[in-house]
Formats: sequence, structure tokens, C-alpha cells
Amino acid sequence: MRVRDLLAPGAPRLRLLAAEEELDRQVSGVMTTDLHDPGRYLHGGELVLTGMLWRGGPADSERFVRTIAAGGAVALAAGEAEVGPVPEDLVEACRRHRMPLLAVPDDIAFGTVTEFIGRQVSADRAADLAALVDRHRLLVSAAGGGGLDAVLDLLGGDLDLDCWVLAPTGAVIAGPADRLTAEDRDQLVRAHLAAQRQRRRPPHRARLAGGAYSLLPAGASAGPEAPQTGALLADWVLAVAGDVTEWTTKRQQLAENLARLVAAERHRRDEGRRLRRRLADELLALLRRDADPGEISRTLYASSAMAARYESPEPKSQAQESSWLVLSAEGTGLPEGTVRAVLEEALGGTSDRALVAGAGNGAVVVLPALDTPVPADTLRELLAPLEAGLGSEGRITLGVSAPASEAGGLRGALEEARHARRIAAARVGRVCVAGPEELASHVLLLAAVPDEVRRAFRSRLLDKVIAYDIEHQADLVRTLEAFLRSDGSWTRCAGQLHVHVNTLRYRIGRIEELTGRDLSRLEDRVDFYLALELA
Repeated sequence: MRVRDLLAPGAPRLRLLAAEEELDRQVSGVMTTDLHDPGRYLHGGELVLTGMLWRGGPADSERFVRTIAAGGAVALAAGEAEVGPVPEDLVEACRRHRMPLLAVPDDIAFGTVTEFIGRQVSADRAADLAALVDRHRLLVSAAGGGGLDAVLDLLGGDLDLDCWVLAPTGAVIAGPADRLTAEDRDQLVRAHLAAQRQRRRPPHRARLAGGAYSLLPAGASAGPEAPQTGALLADWVLAVAGDVTEWTTKRQQLAENLARLVAAERHRRDEGRRLRRRLADELLALLRRDADPGEISRTLYASSAMAARYESPEPKSQAQESSWLVLSAEGTGLPEGTVRAVLEEALGGTSDRALVAGAGNGAVVVLPALDTPVPADTLRELLAPLEAGLGSEGRITLGVSAPASEAGGLRGALEEARHARRIAAARVGRVCVAGPEELASHVLLLAAVPDEVRRAFRSRLLDKVIAYDIEHQADLVRTLEAFLRSDGSWTRCAGQLHVHVNTLRYRIGRIEELTGRDLSRLEDRVDFYLALELA
């Protein structure tokens, strides 16, 4: 049990006086004492019950709290029956040492508190459940993902151990999804990915508004030989409510065994994906050589038949599943295999309907458009948590095609996705996505221009303006952007910049003098707009 459980409905009527932020500490037992120095009798994890008979003055409060904190006590409960209300100096000492302090009213017996905790806590039970997790390992390895939910339900119900298995995107693989908000999941996976990237030793600790959480890797990188592949970014994470480092040894072993169990389930799932990977690679090879649509259709139908084993007795017909999306992705500054592993995890889902092909730093995904619509904004939001694990040099860029109405249209969809990816690559950010709606925009032309040409074009138009801003602390570049956004309207632009129209005219005139251009001409406005886009 946790300290906060002593304040829950049905618990003895205690009052919290200090260290509310530490209520997630695990209680392993109770020690009742009025000794001046009880530290040598503490083993760690105890709630200390005291009648405060040791207190002669304020200095005694500091000494007593310091002693039990050093001995590993997780909370202090002070009875008010003997000496009256808890003194303020004891409250302050507990605050300084981050020791939860509970007041026991004079009508609540210490025996009542001890009996309540005794019913909630059992170290032997923890050992039994640790052995139970071991026995379930083979069962879960042979079963589907539902086996993990069964084990987590068991731990939550019998040992008050709240756990979740999360994908690196924050999706819930197993565990009570309704008890962890999307925002909390996002923060947890970001904390985990950042710690993994920095090669910090697990378990990692994250503190949210609801309390502390421990994060343990549960995937390919959790073993003793962590591969230098995309495993770190594609790993599952086991999130456990509470700080594992403060637990008893038996409960820590339980969490470690559970992480190994989850890793075994992840390995089983990955092994089951091997055939789909071969189908995906075969499909990509067919698209690259512009194969007959009939060959492509047969590969897609085989994929549907395989996925249908998890969804319905019969695979969908080709007519039912004739609309497909293609995604083209590339990673930079990442180990080989990262992008494929990440997209396989992010888009696989429970039905595994996405075909993810690729090698090296690139990947191509083909998935049903009707079953899994993936607009660019949705995909960008889905992959956003991965930014925490990419590092300063890591980057993933993706392009999404419009739906292909039939197998014969997949070759064109692949080219469309590749063009969209080039647009994404021209943007700033660690995870950039572009969709088919942008292929009719000027950004497609910019993406196709070589880098050296882009830099030269931007330099000729903007370098003098930027240099003038730096030297004179002016605001010409921002003025130019506002002027173009206002379609050359002097009054609207002046209003947006909160300057007089004459001030705006002076600035625009200065830009024209520096560049030799005329902002009343459409051609020059277009050139400036493109140069700003390139910047």
C-alpha cells in the first residue's frame, strides 16, 4: 500500500499535516515507538506511530524526524491522545525532511491504524506474486497481448500495483487506459525516451501532477546486449505508479520480473511480424519495378488475409479494401533500421494491417486508407513524443500520399509520397510531415531545388536586409513579412505592426534601396515571399 491510502475512504480518520508530495511512498509495515532514538530498529519502508512522549522541546522534533528519515521510514503518524495537538515544530521538521506527517485523533487507537495497515500490506504476498509472474511468463509468450492485461489486472487488484505498458508514441498496449490521461502518457514516454537516449540506468523516475512513476524499458533494448538499431525509439515502456527505488527488495524484484515478462511478449509479437515484413519488402520491390497490378493485388490480399486472423473469420475482399495510402519516410542521424521499427510500432496497431518495408535509413508504408486514415497532421501528432529520443542530430521526415483507388495506382502514390517527403525535409524540426494537399503548392517547387541554389537565391534577396537589422537594431525583415501577408495593404500592415503608415513607408523604402527591388511589382513580391519561405 501507499501512504495516501491511509487518507482514503474506509481508512482510519487521519489528517495530513506535511509532505503531501510524498504520498506515493510504499508502506511495508508499522513501528510503534516513543523512543528518543528508534533509528536502529527501522529496516526501511515503515510507518512510525508515536505518542510524542519523547518530545521535550522543538529541538527534539528535528532530531526525531532526522533519525527516522535516516532509518528509512516512509511516514510519521503522531497520536494526539497523550500530549494534545501535533506541535508546529514537528510539522516544520517533517516538511524539511520531506516526511509525510499524519495526525491520529485522540479517539483513534494505534491498534486500529496498525490493523488497517496489516490487512493492506504483506511482504509474503509480494513474493508469491513475483513467483506468479514468473509462472505466467511462458503463458504470456504463447498467448496474445491480452495475457499482459490479465497479469496487470492481477497485480493491480491483489497488490495495489498500478502498471501500464506504453508504446513509444504513448499508446496503451496493456493496463487501465482510463486511469492515465493522454497528456500523462505523453510526458511519461518523453521522459523514458530522453533517459534512454542519455543511456541512463533504469528505472527512470518521472513526476507528474498525480505523483511519481517509475519507467522500465520492456523491449529489444532491455536485454544485456542492447542493439544499435531502432530498438531504443521503438521499445515499449513499463510505467509503474510509485518510485521503485524506495520499495522493498521483493517488490523491486516483482517490477523487474514484470518488465522481463513484457519484453518476452514484445519479442513474441516481433517474431510474429516476420512474415508481414517479407510481404512488405516484396510489395515494395513490385512497386519499384512497376509490376503488373495483378501481382500487387495478390500481395495485398495475402496481407489482408493475414490481418483478418485477428479481426474476423474471413479476410476482406479486394473490393472492400481497394483504397490504400502510401507513406515515404527517411531518418537522418539515426542508426539503420530506426525508421522502419518506429513506423511499424506506431502504425501497426492491434490488427497489424500496415505493411512497412525498407532498409537502411528509409521506409515505405502501405496501409488501407478506409481502415486507417492518416492525414499528415494526425501522423505528426502521433510521432511527436519521439522527438525526446532523437537527440540533437536525429530527424525523421515523412510524406503521405492521397488514397490510391486500386492496386494499379500504388506506383503513382509511392512517387507522390516521395515528393511530399522532400517537402517535409525542407522544413525545420525533428519530426516533419507533409501531405498530398501540399503537392499543388509552391513548396513542392522549393523542395525540388538543389540546396546550393536555394541558399544563393535567399542570400541575394535577404542578406543585406538581415545585415542592416543586425547593425541598426531595425525590424526590416519582420516588416517585409507583415507587408507580404497583408497583400501590400499599407493601412492593414501598419495596424498589424502597430506603427504609423509613414513609418511603414520608410521601412519599405529602405528595403527597396538595399535590394534594388520594387515592392509595388508582383514579380518582386513573389521573389521576396519565396526567399522568406526558404529562410
